[in-house]
Amino acid sequence: MTRRRATRRGFLKTALAGAAGVLATSFGAASIFPGEKDDTLRPGYLPIMDATPLLVAHALGYFQDEGLKVKRPVMVRRWATLVEGFLTGKCNVTHMLLPVAVWMRFNNRVPVKVLAWDHINGSAMTVGHDSGIRCFADLGAKQVAVPHWYSMHNVILQMALRKVGLEPVIQNQAKPLGSGQVNLFILPPSDMPAALVGKKIDAYIVAEPFNALAEMKVGARIMRFTGDIWKNHPCCVIVMHERMVQSSPDFTQKAVNAIVRAQLWSTNNPAETANILSREGMKYLPVSKRVLARVLAGYDLAAYGKGVTPQAIVHPEWNSKRIGFQPYPYPSATRLLIEEMRHTLVEGNADFLADLNPDAAARALVDDRFVKQAIADIGGPAVFSSDNRIGPWEREEVVDV
Repeated sequence: MTRRRATRRGFLKTALAGAAGVLATSFGAASIFPGEKDDTLRPGYLPIMDATPLLVAHALGYFQDEGLKVKRPVMVRRWATLVEGFLTGKCNVTHMLLPVAVWMRFNNRVPVKVLAWDHINGSAMTVGHDSGIRCFADLGAKQVAVPHWYSMHNVILQMALRKVGLEPVIQNQAKPLGSGQVNLFILPPSDMPAALVGKKIDAYIVAEPFNALAEMKVGARIMRFTGDIWKNHPCCVIVMHERMVQSSPDFTQKAVNAIVRAQLWSTNNPAETANILSREGMKYLPVSKRVLARVLAGYDLAAYGKGVTPQAIVHPEWNSKRIGFQPYPYPSATRLLIEEMRHTLVEGNADFLADLNPDAAARALVDDRFVKQAIADIGGPAVFSSDNRIGPWEREEVVDV
């Protein structure tokens, strides 16, 4: 496997990953690059529930309430396509995997700014109903799909594999695996359930609704919820280009206001949120409201807790949600993520992480001025529940595989 540091041109080429045609049809031909005059919000998203606040803010007119002009959010199916849309200015606000934002800013020198968390938890490890996989220790010699090398899913999965003494590897699927090895590879989230049914993979770890979809449609099983490993962990975050943030602070504040307001509404109205997002509703996600409602209804201890095999919830006392919405980007989580990324196997060169100071990186990556103001305007941090908060803008990170 070739290990090399990507140049910016190489990074763009890798991010595109053959998606030029998709970009042209999805985002349209027009492009306004960061720094040019731009008074219209153009959201982009993947069809996963991580995008809920962006989509609900659009659906309920919250962006317009703030006085913004906004395009209907554009859906793409691959992270590479969304990254490219952001890099070229075709979308100027999007949700992004937090590790991708770290990689973009510090390895590829892309001036991305994290403005808020988009959600917490919202992911799981899913296995076939007849796979015999009941826990992480059963993944030896198995093929496991992740959505992106720089994803919370890959980070949390490898935290668990290390804990049980298994070695993650990245190799051709046809190559034999040792009993203590787990082969990892990339699949778009929407391709994972079909690959599991077709036995092309043994398991996958990904965002909702692709876990709920597989268990409800093909009898797959949730092996473990990620929010039961890292309590209330971040996953996707709201990002904009740093130049836009600096040159248009009012525009930025209004966008964040709408997104934070949508997070609170989604928390308080789960059934209505499922309907809005669904194919029966406003068709933001190509999934039924029945599947989305299962995710938004929270954990079902009777179905996933003690006495159930596999036991997907080991820590019921955490009172975590299957997916939750809490916008403040706690620095402690960014610091822990960067520390864990140093131990996470990825394809390509990750040397940039070795000398990256977690505290300095968290300060450089995140601009929390706008989200603090937005939270204050709707009642303060207390309106968003968080069992591990230890202060208005501080919390304790809790991890237990």
